[in-house]
Parts: sequence; C-alpha cells; structure tokens
Amino acid sequence: MSKNKETAKYTDEPIRLGARVPDFLPTPAELAEAEETVKITIALSKPSIEFFKQAATETNSSYQKMIRRLLDEYVQRHQEAKQRFRT
Repeated sequence: MSKNKETAKYTDEPIRLGARVPDFLPTPAELAEAEETVKITIALSKPSIEFFKQAATETNSSYQKMIRRLLDEYVQRHQEAKQRFRT
C-alpha cells in the first residue's frame, strides 16, 4: 500500500512577514494610576503574578493595581473596537 506524498520544495526566497500588530498594552508605569475599585477573588498563574510583583517593585506601585489597569485597558480597547464595528 503506497501513499502519494508530496515532497516539500525549499527555496532561497526572502521570508515576508505579515502586518505588524501595534502594541496597545499600557506600560507598567501607566498601570499604576488610581481608580475606583470592586473587590473580587481570582486565581491567576504564578508566572503572571511574579511578573506583576517584579514590575510593581520596579515602579514602586501595587501589583494588584497594575493588573486592574491592564484589565481596564483591555476592556476599553474592545469597547472602542466594537463601537467602530457598529458604525
């Protein structure tokens, strides 16, 4: 029983990358700004918490505040995109 397999053909053509997606995430310093809050309980991955704790130490801020600002920015961007789509 033989299967028809095509052999990959490689060339020396330059690789073309797709369009670059702009980085819309705020910097750690921007995440340190204060806002009204609501307390919740959430489980996050250890590497994520370690990242935010380190960034908070470097910016003399709260890691919880930084995570909150990141989520706020995410929501804002998606709400703006949704509005653009509707119009």
